Amino acid sequence: MNESRAQSSRRIAVLTTTRADYGLLRELIRILADASDATLQLIVSGTHLAAAFGHTIKEIEADGFNIAATVDLDLDGHASVDAARSAGIGLQRFAETFSALAPDLLVLLGDRYEILAAATAATILNLPIAHIHGGEVTSGAFDDQIRHAVTKLSLIHFVAADPYRRRVIQLGEEPKLVFNVGAPGLDQIQRQQAVGREAVANALSLPAQAKYVVVTLHPTTARPDLDRASVDALLGALDRVPEIFAVFTGVNADPGHDEIASAIRNHVDRNPHRSRLFLSLGSSGYLNAVRHAETVMGNSSSGIIEAPALGTPTINIGERQSGRLRAVSIVDCDPGVEAVAAALSTVLDSKFRERVRNQELPYGGPGASARIAEILREIDFRRYLPKRFHDL
Repeated sequence: MNESRAQSSRRIAVLTTTRADYGLLRELIRILADASDATLQLIVSGTHLAAAFGHTIKEIEADGFNIAATVDLDLDGHASVDAARSAGIGLQRFAETFSALAPDLLVLLGDRYEILAAATAATILNLPIAHIHGGEVTSGAFDDQIRHAVTKLSLIHFVAADPYRRRVIQLGEEPKLVFNVGAPGLDQIQRQQAVGREAVANALSLPAQAKYVVVTLHPTTARPDLDRASVDALLGALDRVPEIFAVFTGVNADPGHDEIASAIRNHVDRNPHRSRLFLSLGSSGYLNAVRHAETVMGNSSSGIIEAPALGTPTINIGERQSGRLRAVSIVDCDPGVEAVAAALSTVLDSKFRERVRNQELPYGGPGASARIAEILREIDFRRYLPKRFHDL
């Protein structure tokens, strides 16, 4: 890049609020932590601090990263008003944290409501934001509006594909500050040590040669009326294949999570001989579980981006991921038992699995984290301040 080199003392704050975004940010955090020309300020918040969601700050601590600050969002309740209240708490506490740490740049990933709170606080404090995974569309969740709002509050943009770069520019962002780097989640796949099937089965408390599916189902925040149908359809379809084990991962903190989590817990309690529930497998544990699974089921973005890169088919239920680029390994279906059962039959078919082995990946290959780190350390972002609207 043709930008002047950054000052050696550049302070780069990175915010992680969930087990999901930590898995995507992990390699970037590692690179920045090891950099001699930047100072990492890691801020941990959200479900990482909540026991109900696995208290996943333990994984960050186990990785040996220094945590500069924690921000508790008081994640109580499961209704929309509780999420809004947590966002309000976050606005205040993020502002206090950013003011105390005084970073030069703030790195945010994704589209959650607490990310919007952090972006709002940073904007008011004149703290420039670098945003990862902007320009995407997920019309089945209110995350869609939040993602585009964070884009408008951000100065630097790291997108995962060319269509997303065009969309960010269409939103009025400076083209010189919109970088197509690919999906950082693919870096974790490259770096992790692949574990054999029997070792994974042992870690999941499954028989050594068990066939299993990995299930991650989150609320569909734009259509909460469909959440019950989605979980009932998924569990009903699993009941039709009693020879296959189901490995469930915890539901996120979006409004409506309690109803889905309760249904899954009841299912596992009724089927202990072929069901397992983990609040969090950790990023490496999750990816290795997906690597050997028959399929990924649910509506998580990991089924759209990471699972195809691992060669594992995905059954994507409902509208939560509507609008994202698709690999051929993804089978979309409506939230009905017959539809999910038909999708399960499709992904288990040998001809379909042969197509999956030869597919093209729409989110590129590994290397995004290194490219992001290089730009963050070198770009002369101050020349683009104050931020301006770019007209097409």
